[in-house]
Amino acid sequence: MTAQPDHGARRGIPPMRTLAELREALSAWGFPGDRAAFEEELEAADLDDLRQVREVTQAYRHRVLLRYDSQAMAALARSTDDVTAEVRRKLTETEAGR
Repeated sequence: MTAQPDHGARRGIPPMRTLAELREALSAWGFPGDRAAFEEELEAADLDDLRQVREVTQAYRHRVLLRYDSQAMAALARSTDDVTAEVRRKLTETEAGR
Protein backbone atom coordinates (compact mmCIF):
# COMPACT_ATOMS: atom_id res chain seq x y z
CA MET A 1 0.00 0.00 0.00
CA THR A 2 1.39 3.41 -0.91
CA ALA A 3 0.89 6.60 1.02
CA GLN A 4 -1.67 8.98 -0.42
CA PRO A 5 -0.46 12.49 -1.28
CA ASP A 6 -1.31 15.29 1.11
CA HIS A 7 -3.24 17.58 -1.22
CA GLY A 8 -3.33 20.26 1.45
CA ALA A 9 0.46 20.54 1.29
CA ARG A 10 0.62 21.32 -2.44
CA ARG A 11 0.68 24.88 -3.72
CA GLY A 12 0.53 26.28 -0.21
CA ILE A 13 -3.10 25.32 0.38
CA PRO A 14 -3.71 25.48 4.12
CA PRO A 15 -4.73 22.30 5.91
CA MET A 16 -8.48 22.08 6.52
CA ARG A 17 -8.95 18.63 8.02
CA THR A 18 -10.44 19.85 11.29
CA LEU A 19 -12.88 22.60 12.24
CA ALA A 20 -10.03 24.51 13.89
CA GLU A 21 -7.92 24.33 10.70
CA LEU A 22 -10.91 25.37 8.58
CA ARG A 23 -11.61 28.32 10.87
CA GLU A 24 -7.96 29.40 10.60
CA ALA A 25 -8.00 29.05 6.80
CA LEU A 26 -11.23 31.06 6.53
CA SER A 27 -9.77 33.82 8.70
CA ALA A 28 -6.63 34.03 6.61
CA TRP A 29 -7.80 33.12 3.09
CA GLY A 30 -11.59 33.22 2.98
CA PHE A 31 -13.63 35.87 1.27
CA PRO A 32 -14.76 38.79 3.45
CA GLY A 33 -17.43 37.63 5.85
CA ASP A 34 -16.82 33.90 5.27
CA ARG A 35 -15.63 33.15 8.79
CA ALA A 36 -18.63 34.82 10.42
CA ALA A 37 -21.07 33.22 7.96
CA PHE A 38 -19.47 29.81 8.56
CA GLU A 39 -19.89 30.18 12.31
CA GLU A 40 -23.55 31.20 11.88
CA GLU A 41 -24.34 28.28 9.58
CA LEU A 42 -22.52 25.80 11.79
CA GLU A 43 -24.34 27.08 14.87
CA ALA A 44 -27.69 26.72 13.08
CA ALA A 45 -26.86 23.18 11.89
CA ASP A 46 -28.08 20.12 13.73
CA LEU A 47 -24.76 18.70 14.92
CA ASP A 48 -26.32 15.22 15.12
CA ASP A 49 -26.97 15.40 11.36
CA LEU A 50 -23.50 14.68 9.99
CA ARG A 51 -24.69 15.20 6.41
CA GLN A 52 -25.71 18.76 7.25
CA VAL A 53 -22.45 19.48 9.08
CA ARG A 54 -20.45 18.01 6.16
CA GLU A 55 -22.33 20.18 3.64
CA VAL A 56 -21.57 23.34 5.62
CA THR A 57 -17.90 22.51 6.09
CA GLN A 58 -17.40 21.42 2.48
CA ALA A 59 -18.99 24.59 1.15
CA TYR A 60 -16.62 26.80 3.11
CA ARG A 61 -13.61 24.60 2.40
CA HIS A 62 -14.32 25.04 -1.30
CA ARG A 63 -14.46 28.81 -0.84
CA VAL A 64 -10.88 28.73 0.46
CA LEU A 65 -9.85 26.47 -2.43
CA LEU A 66 -11.32 29.01 -4.87
CA ARG A 67 -8.75 31.52 -3.65
CA TYR A 68 -5.99 29.15 -4.81
CA ASP A 69 -7.47 28.57 -8.28
CA SER A 70 -6.36 31.34 -10.64
CA GLN A 71 -9.00 30.42 -13.24
CA ALA A 72 -11.77 30.55 -10.65
CA MET A 73 -10.60 33.93 -9.36
CA ALA A 74 -10.40 35.26 -12.93
CA ALA A 75 -13.97 34.08 -13.54
CA LEU A 76 -15.15 35.78 -10.35
CA ALA A 77 -13.45 39.01 -11.42
CA ARG A 78 -15.29 39.17 -14.77
CA SER A 79 -17.71 42.02 -15.19
CA THR A 80 -21.42 41.46 -15.66
CA ASP A 81 -21.19 43.07 -19.11
CA ASP A 82 -18.45 40.63 -20.14
CA VAL A 83 -20.46 37.60 -19.01
CA THR A 84 -23.62 38.92 -20.64
CA ALA A 85 -21.77 39.43 -23.93
CA GLU A 86 -20.39 35.89 -23.81
CA VAL A 87 -23.83 34.39 -23.12
CA ARG A 88 -25.36 36.37 -26.00
CA ARG A 89 -22.57 35.24 -28.33
CA LYS A 90 -23.08 31.60 -27.36
CA LEU A 91 -26.86 31.87 -27.80
CA THR A 92 -26.36 33.40 -31.23
CA GLU A 93 -23.96 30.60 -32.19
CA THR A 94 -26.41 27.97 -30.96
CA GLU A 95 -29.33 29.51 -32.86
CA ALA A 96 -27.20 29.77 -36.02
CA GLY A 97 -26.33 26.06 -35.75
CA ARG A 98 -29.97 24.96 -35.73
